[in-house]
Amino acid sequence: MKIVCKTEELFEACQNVERVVSTKTSIPAIEGILLKAENDKLFLTGYDLEVGINTSLDVKVESSGSIILNARLLCDILRKLPDEKVIIESDERQLTVIKSGAADYKLVGIDANEYPELPSVIGGFPVVLSQELLKNMIRQTIFAVAPVASNNKVVHTGVKFEIEDKMLKLIAVDGFRLSIRTEPLANYDGENMSFIVPAKTLSEVLKLIGEENADISIGVGKRHIVFDVNGYNIVSRLLDGEFLDYKSAIPKSFDTTVNVSTKLLSDSIERTSLLITDRIKSPVKFIFDEDSIKISSITALGSASDKITAEIEGPRVEIGFNNKFIIDALKASDTDKVRIKLNNSTSPIIILPVEGESFIFLVLPVRLKNEN
Repeated sequence: MKIVCKTEELFEACQNVERVVSTKTSIPAIEGILLKAENDKLFLTGYDLEVGINTSLDVKVESSGSIILNARLLCDILRKLPDEKVIIESDERQLTVIKSGAADYKLVGIDANEYPELPSVIGGFPVVLSQELLKNMIRQTIFAVAPVASNNKVVHTGVKFEIEDKMLKLIAVDGFRLSIRTEPLANYDGENMSFIVPAKTLSEVLKLIGEENADISIGVGKRHIVFDVNGYNIVSRLLDGEFLDYKSAIPKSFDTTVNVSTKLLSDSIERTSLLITDRIKSPVKFIFDEDSIKISSITALGSASDKITAEIEGPRVEIGFNNKFIIDALKASDTDKVRIKLNNSTSPIIILPVEGESFIFLVLPVRLKNEN
């Protein structure tokens, strides 16, 4: 294999592909990036056996072929090359020479035949929507995904996608909070379906979404999914298992409704949370009463309190919450004001836009210390 290409373009592609390359594995091949050159195209693939990314570049191919090169080393070399063009040449012994200007590297590669094949996604009706919309929907749900840990159900480490009656719904849950984001799919003519995508995969999708408002295409198979975004294909396994019955987790009725400025409430919670640290934890106390919200916290470091105005209908409620969970939900809200619905100190609250239900954030309360 011998190619000539622009250093900057190859470096950018390698950086994006390297993110899914495995760093702790007993399989040397998947610590590398697969380079395949043919028909004046260079194809790059990274894969950790769960998530794979591939892309292609227009290059000058002087001889076709393929090689696996260590991903970290290749990216480090490309980052430091002095010239705008780079020549990469490998022989039948997998010896690879990288030249740019006066810089010259010789690397020992791995036979391309040792690289695992990425899963293919066949069948299904493609889902097409704008990159900006998908970015917002992921951003407004992924914060509520359960962390990868032995005490969490694996299925809750992903975001559930539901398509029903031309509506797309994303759902995430971690046992303490729930996030639901809904948007219409006007141009979708496929069947109703649901699937669960690992949060790691969606994080990579977010990184590849650019500033331009282009479309993104999603192909869904039985066990795998592929996102086509800005010239990159992200292939991932889907999570299998019984997801939370989120509809039954949301209370059917509420006694108290609050309309409040998103920023005003978020700023107030952050002020009263200054005494709370990872080492010194304590719930934030909220009192919803008449036309104000009183917010306070007490820790071994001292106490803090604040008060903001709000439109409140219904009986007084005194309730405690994990400050981070409420702040995360408010940061994910994309409206100037939010509507909060609640019942009592032991029932979850939900946060919604003032009009409609494009997002619903549910947070479970924390028992306050002065309660029995």
